[in-house]
Amino acid sequence: MKYVDTPQDLAAFIASVRRESGGGGRVGVDTEAASFHRYRDRIYLLQVSSPTQTALIDPVAIAAADLGPFGALLADPQLEKVFHDADYDLRVLDRDYGFHAVRLFDTRVAAQLTGEPAIGLAALLEKYAGVKLDKEHQKADWSLRPLTPPMLAYAAADTQHLLALRDALEQRLEELGRLAWAQEEFKQLEALRWTGPATAGQEDTYLRLKGAKGLGPRSLAALQLLHRWRDTVAEREDKAPFRIIGNDSLIAVSRALPAGRADLSTIRELPSSLARRHGDALLDAVARAKALPDSELPRLERRPRPQKDAGFDARLEKVKAVRNRVATELGLEPGVLCGRTTLEAVVRARPTDRAALERVGELRRWQIDVLGDALLEALR
Repeated sequence: MKYVDTPQDLAAFIASVRRESGGGGRVGVDTEAASFHRYRDRIYLLQVSSPTQTALIDPVAIAAADLGPFGALLADPQLEKVFHDADYDLRVLDRDYGFHAVRLFDTRVAAQLTGEPAIGLAALLEKYAGVKLDKEHQKADWSLRPLTPPMLAYAAADTQHLLALRDALEQRLEELGRLAWAQEEFKQLEALRWTGPATAGQEDTYLRLKGAKGLGPRSLAALQLLHRWRDTVAEREDKAPFRIIGNDSLIAVSRALPAGRADLSTIRELPSSLARRHGDALLDAVARAKALPDSELPRLERRPRPQKDAGFDARLEKVKAVRNRVATELGLEPGVLCGRTTLEAVVRARPTDRAALERVGELRRWQIDVLGDALLEALR
C-alpha cells in the first residue's frame, strides 16, 4: 500500500497501473469524505487498487489541477473501474473535480441483481472472499492529518478486495443469466452528475427539518432564525451542523418559545450542556421571533397536489401486484426489479404494446424483457 501525496508520485503510480493493465484490465476505486464531521463536504482521500498494488491518494496535499492523471484513469474506456455503491462517489468526483468515469462495474448493483439479502461491502466480502472488514473507522474524520495507520489500513481494505468480489459477482450474474441487466445499469451510472441537496444557507432549508411543518407561524419564525444561527456557527467552525446542536433540539426550542434560561431547562429534547453553551444565542433568536409583527411571520405555502385520473391508484396497485409476483419468482427485492417511481411512470403512460413501453424513459430494456408482458396484461 502506497500513500501518494505529491503530483510526481501520483503520475508514477498511474503510469504503473497503466503498464500493469496493458491497455485493458480493471481497478477498484473508492473515495472518503467527511460530511459527518465537516460543514464543507469534500473528498479527503482517493483509493485505487490494481490486481497487485494499492494507492491512497491525498487530494488535500495534491492540488486539484495536479489530479489530472487520476481523472484520466477514470475516463479511460479501456480500463474498467470497480466501485461499491458508485452513486455518491461519482457525484462528488464530478462536484469536486469535474471527473467522470466510464466503463463501470458496481458490486452493490451486481449484488442486488443476484438477489443478495445483504448488500453492504463488509457482508459481501465476508461471503464471497472470506474477508472480514474492520468497521471501526466507518464514520472516521477523513479530514484529519496525519491519518493514523489503522485509518490507512481501513481505507486500503475498501478497494484491495473489490476486484475479487467483482469477479465472483460477475460469475453469479452469468449463472443467473442477468449479466446484461447489470451492464445496462452500469452504463446508466456514467451519466451521474452532482445535483446535491440545497445549500445550507438557502432560506427555506429549515422547512426540511422533521417536524417543522407542524409548527405555528411564530414558532416557525423562531426555527428560521435558530437554523440560520446554527448554520453560521457551523460554517465558522467548519463542523457538520448537527454537531453544533441537533434538529430535535431546534424544533423543541422553537415549539416552546422559552423566555429565559429557566424555561430552557424544561425542554426535554435540549441537553443541559447545550443549554449552558448556547443558551444566550437560543434565547436571542426566540426573542427576535417574538418581536416580529404578524405580517412578517413565515407561512407555509400549501401547493395543490396534481390531480390524478380516477383510475390511477387502481392501475398502480395492479402493476405493483404483478411486479411483486415476478420479483418473488426471481428472488429479487421488488424495488430492485422496478421501483415505485418507474411504475408510476408506466401507469401514467398507459402503454398498450411493447413499443409504447419502450417509450417510457424510466424503464430499462432488461425490465421490459423481464416484466413488460406482465405490465401490459395488468394495464389492459
